[in-house]
Amino acid sequence: MIRSMTAFAREDAQGSWGVLTCEIRTVNHRYLEPSFRLPDALRELENSFRESLRKQLSRGKVEVGMRLQTAEAPAQNLQVNVELVTALSDAANQVNRILDNPAHIDALEVLRWPGVLASPELDFTPVKAAAAELFERTVATLVAAREREGARLLPLFQERLAAMSRGVAEVRKLMPELLARQEETLQERFRAASVEPDPDRLAQEMIMLAQKSDVAEELERLDAHIAEVTEALAREGGIGRRLDFLMQELNREANTLSSKSIDARVTRVAVDLKVLIEQMREQVQNLE
Repeated sequence: MIRSMTAFAREDAQGSWGVLTCEIRTVNHRYLEPSFRLPDALRELENSFRESLRKQLSRGKVEVGMRLQTAEAPAQNLQVNVELVTALSDAANQVNRILDNPAHIDALEVLRWPGVLASPELDFTPVKAAAAELFERTVATLVAAREREGARLLPLFQERLAAMSRGVAEVRKLMPELLARQEETLQERFRAASVEPDPDRLAQEMIMLAQKSDVAEELERLDAHIAEVTEALAREGGIGRRLDFLMQELNREANTLSSKSIDARVTRVAVDLKVLIEQMREQVQNLE
């Protein structure tokens, strides 16, 4: 099944620790190039995420973003640093003994002192487990989206391949008629010049003309490449680079067919082939 390289996926996960969101965007690229934007608490998961991507994707520029919104700690879980408050109180009392008119110590002011009031640190172990599961789920959604886009492109390839096969068959059917017409044209030139053609010379001329205009090999290679593309489209996994190479080979044979053309109909087929190949090549750039 062919896959497009352009896709987007987003998934969420929730728990007592908060809300986790994962987004993955992919666009065309010759190789697999992932980049990550992860919360600091989940940074250590990046290597495992990279390895997972390599197993499931073969091409594309991949942008992975993950956001964590932690749940607010309940007020009853606030903790007072008793040792720091005691130290602050001792220091304030010491200053009060020195001052003539000491001010009253405000408890709220003490609570605002850095380090006096703290929430218990969040245990990120369940968050990391949830992030790993969420990432795999998001990648699965992404792969499904790439496959749907690939399935949409498949008929476009099949239609163009069928049109190319018809063009090749048309040229193959025309060739005996074209060669016979070339022989007749050559004989007419001899008659117009009032020259009796030498049978051996005429045979040599026809052999040279047939060799120059013989496109049997080009037609055979075109058929072979069309069959290879059809087979590649039915394979699993990344086929983009293989198809890109086959597009180059198809274009080379179409150019040769055009250069050997001895009839406007063959030239037209060769031009049509090059148009179809270019249309497929543009789509191949978006395949994994």
